[in-house]
Amino acid sequence: MPIPTSTLEDRVAERYAGLSEQLRKAADYVLANPLDIASRPLRSISNDSKVSPATFSRLSRALGYDTFEDMKEISRRSVDQQVISLSAKAELLRNGSASGQSMLSRQGEACIENIQTFLTRADERKLEETATLLRDANRVILLGALASTGITEYFAYLAQFFAPNWSLAGRMGASLGSQAAQLRQGDVVFIVTMRPYAQRAVAAARLAREAGADVVLVTDALECPALAHASHSFVVPTDSPQFFSSYVVTLVLIETLIAMIVAASEADATAAIKKVEAKNQELGEYWAG
Repeated sequence: MPIPTSTLEDRVAERYAGLSEQLRKAADYVLANPLDIASRPLRSISNDSKVSPATFSRLSRALGYDTFEDMKEISRRSVDQQVISLSAKAELLRNGSASGQSMLSRQGEACIENIQTFLTRADERKLEETATLLRDANRVILLGALASTGITEYFAYLAQFFAPNWSLAGRMGASLGSQAAQLRQGDVVFIVTMRPYAQRAVAAARLAREAGADVVLVTDALECPALAHASHSFVVPTDSPQFFSSYVVTLVLIETLIAMIVAASEADATAAIKKVEAKNQELGEYWAG
């Protein structure tokens, strides 16, 4: 039987009123966690949701799918994004210059839509778990290659006000291999990589997991090979009328994580930020006016 092409959201909406309480619980989890449904094994999904594998299988049939794997495939399609080369996107950009809509308007609308999509799909529980993981880590190593480099540098800049155990990987002459060799359980490697995926980001994710460290991955599609090694992951929308991916949602994500970490920290975080500010003043880092 062909896999139905309608979205999971449509099928749940159509049948929700007729579902049992347990099936509604499973359906709620499916809609709230499309990435998990698309990428994780059924047993892991069951453990996190506290819903039995058999219930998810029954839900699949209730929604018109033959098996859970068929429902999983539809979920994968719903969060997947079309792959297009940078040069092809540049050609589309050039050919679309006469569309009548200003570039500012096109870019702004794309960014707003990305943020709205992220806010609709965001899992607050996952954000809180990730913020706690980063706050309690022995060490946090930040890695962003290619276009993602500046994003992790900004993340590191924010963290240096209160977290001296955070550092950038492979920057300022530091060897990525030497940092990877020192990873242990209790450490966290935070990786940002978007298409085209950086080889060193994928390799670093694998090495970190082999060393027992946690890997937090921010990427743009389920095809990212580093997802296989991530303990925590966020697939964020990056649609843009430009030839490059938009990092607006990634900025929202990391700024939110920083805010959550500081908000849940003890008073020593405030004291650390105050001390850094004072030293910056002494060094003349800030414009005095």
